[in-house]
Amino acid sequence: MDRIDAMQAFVRVVETGSFTKAADTLQASRTRVTQLVQQLEAHLRVKLLHRTTRKVNVTADGAAYYERVVRLLADLDDAETSLSAASASPRGRLRVDVPAPLASLVLVPALPEFHARYPDIQLDLGASDRKVDLIDENVDCVARGGELTEPSLRARHVADLRLGVYAAPDYLARAGRPAHPQVLETGHHRIIGYRGSRAGAPLAYAMRRGDEQVRVHGRYALSVDDGNAYLAAGIAGLGVLWLPQYMAQAPLAHAQLVPLFEDWQIDPMPMYVAFPPSRHVSRKLRVFIDWIVELMAQHAPAIQPPR
Repeated sequence: MDRIDAMQAFVRVVETGSFTKAADTLQASRTRVTQLVQQLEAHLRVKLLHRTTRKVNVTADGAAYYERVVRLLADLDDAETSLSAASASPRGRLRVDVPAPLASLVLVPALPEFHARYPDIQLDLGASDRKVDLIDENVDCVARGGELTEPSLRARHVADLRLGVYAAPDYLARAGRPAHPQVLETGHHRIIGYRGSRAGAPLAYAMRRGDEQVRVHGRYALSVDDGNAYLAAGIAGLGVLWLPQYMAQAPLAHAQLVPLFEDWQIDPMPMYVAFPPSRHVSRKLRVFIDWIVELMAQHAPAIQPPR
């Protein structure tokens, strides 16, 4: 038994949930994949998979072994790609997680160019605003907006996102155009709350105009934990919302949103790509982070300090 081949077969079965699908991705026969997994179980003297006529489920021992094997195979791939002969063409599997709007509006539309540049990188992209445990979930990196709350992570600052305040024309027709941010704290105006990966109350926003400073919490009828849902709620006229400019561009162009408080300033939102401190920064991870930096330079240009 080739243990590396057996480990790769086991990993593919777990991830596809099928011996047949695993065989297809490995370009091997189903019989060969089955034999490799059986030989691996015999070698370990542990049952890794529960097999039925309809599906394959991983056992508790198999789940624990899977997490270790995935990391082992990734380290092996990193070792191979670190060789000078291979470093010119990074390859292998890369698991990343990014906010849903960043995925749909920026990253995914640009992926054809990324794959043309790096055809041997297999990208597993998670698009969510939830908090990801990079170690337990075996994720190579995450892109997140806002200050990092986990100082143990290594991170690269990739952008500062300009923020603006917006509302749908239908909302303004019903509620009127607010003349001052503090109006959102009282009366009939509503904001859309955004919680992201944080528990508890929605975010508050600091705004300033000259020497005047306010911190807006607002009152909401709806709060969400997903950026795409947040934007959709604003376009639907459910309240006032704060958006990075890259998210607001298309709705503004289609007259779905109207800017508010344009004479007020909001501190930009820093954006980072974070990765585990123990994770080797492989060639494939390095070129992916560099690519995000390039994209954000186009979609969120650097903010020049006032003169």
